[in-house]
Amino acid sequence: MSKNLKKAEKEKLLLLVQEREQRRLFNQINAWEPYGWQELLANATLEANQCLAMAGNRVGKTYTGARITACHLTGRYPEWWTGHRFKKPITAWAAGASTVTTRDILQRELLGDPVNIDLRGSGSIPRDCIVDVVRKPQIPNAVESIVVKFHDEKGNHIGESVVSFKSYEMGEEKFMGSSLDWVWLDEQPAQNIYTQCLTRTLDKKGFVMMTFTPESGMTPVIQQFMKERKKGQFLIQAGWDEAPHLDEDAKEQILAQYLPNEREMRTKGQPVFGRGMVFPYSLERLVVEDFEIPAHWLRISGIDFGFDHPTAIVWGAINPENGCFYVTDEYRESRQTATQHAIAIRQRSCQPPIAWPHDGNRSFDGGDSMAEQYRQEGVNFLPEHFTNPPDISQTKGDIKISAGITAMSKAMEKGLFKVFQSCHFWQQEYGMYHFGENGKIVDKADDLMSATRYAYQSQRFAIPTKDKSKRQRPWETKESSNYNWVT
Repeated sequence: MSKNLKKAEKEKLLLLVQEREQRRLFNQINAWEPYGWQELLANATLEANQCLAMAGNRVGKTYTGARITACHLTGRYPEWWTGHRFKKPITAWAAGASTVTTRDILQRELLGDPVNIDLRGSGSIPRDCIVDVVRKPQIPNAVESIVVKFHDEKGNHIGESVVSFKSYEMGEEKFMGSSLDWVWLDEQPAQNIYTQCLTRTLDKKGFVMMTFTPESGMTPVIQQFMKERKKGQFLIQAGWDEAPHLDEDAKEQILAQYLPNEREMRTKGQPVFGRGMVFPYSLERLVVEDFEIPAHWLRISGIDFGFDHPTAIVWGAINPENGCFYVTDEYRESRQTATQHAIAIRQRSCQPPIAWPHDGNRSFDGGDSMAEQYRQEGVNFLPEHFTNPPDISQTKGDIKISAGITAMSKAMEKGLFKVFQSCHFWQQEYGMYHFGENGKIVDKADDLMSATRYAYQSQRFAIPTKDKSKRQRPWETKESSNYNWVT
């Protein structure tokens, strides 16, 4: 009897375990415990209606997009959720690059196994919420749309949401006409597709969320979020360090499969341009933790003027023992006057000479030149516009970009070029800095790069951090007597 009872208890326990696993399998959003970046993305919809998660491979971006989409479709929001909550059923799209990838990836993540009907509901949408599944004709196992039960805050079923599946290969015309509450784009979209999706959400004040690895490089869509981000737009980048499920062995195995020029993109979600990159060195090679610059180190700055595109400034430091150049600080702002930029410059504790490009001699309003406007604001500009260091055959250097690129590239290769970890905008631009199809550097998102080149190639004018002496400056030597320095 005792043995029979124990056997019965075991069977009962087994059934309970199986039931628990079944409930977990078919109600996955209930057990979702998000990583930090996933929670930030979900909650960003409180203030942003355009959200982009740009993530490395294997980080869980599609999984995250499916979970967030399922919460909106069902109205079943977790306790930690502080983002937007829909109060009624929604109309949504989930879109990928092709019909096949949409079926095999997005459909699987939302619905479950596309082949085995018994596993329907094992994706992010709970089984008990699935009302109907409409098949896509002529494409095996593909789904046109899913009808989903929507619940209010008290858990009452108050109607049905609908999510339809799209693919970019259908063309722009297939993204027209509908009025939508929610759009989830799981691959990097073209600008026209993205614009259409925004248009579809306007009248309902809806949302567009994107989750992808930036394999296509710095597209116009990405540039909006990284360089031109406006109110209502949210960007989060997630790499392997933000994915606890990836252990070190897995990372090492996966990393070995990637080309060196892909690693920033695939491990950190940083858009790059592969062989088109101006500097083919990983950021890991350049970035160092911030530290206090010794007083005897030499300092120099560089500026790139702008208005519609940013005015950008970098502060550089040179270790006199080994010649290593450090980018230590950055500034980048658009649509500001010289006076406003000057305030930001003067707020820095160190005021080294600033190298400036030749367009600083121009006047944009018929008054003083840009360089003179800055001098009037007390900014420590060099007396003449930037030139590269002259070589043996020159009396004065030229302004060719190639000379600076070559010099900086050689320093990076030797480990003699570094950038402080806090210079986030600089690191973003570094990944964007690339050659176009014509072989020339693309002059977009390059403002800090240009300022850096001016500073790096002007090291001959650098001064110690705390140089309060009245000794001759480098530009006051006999060899540089043509300079007429004004303080």
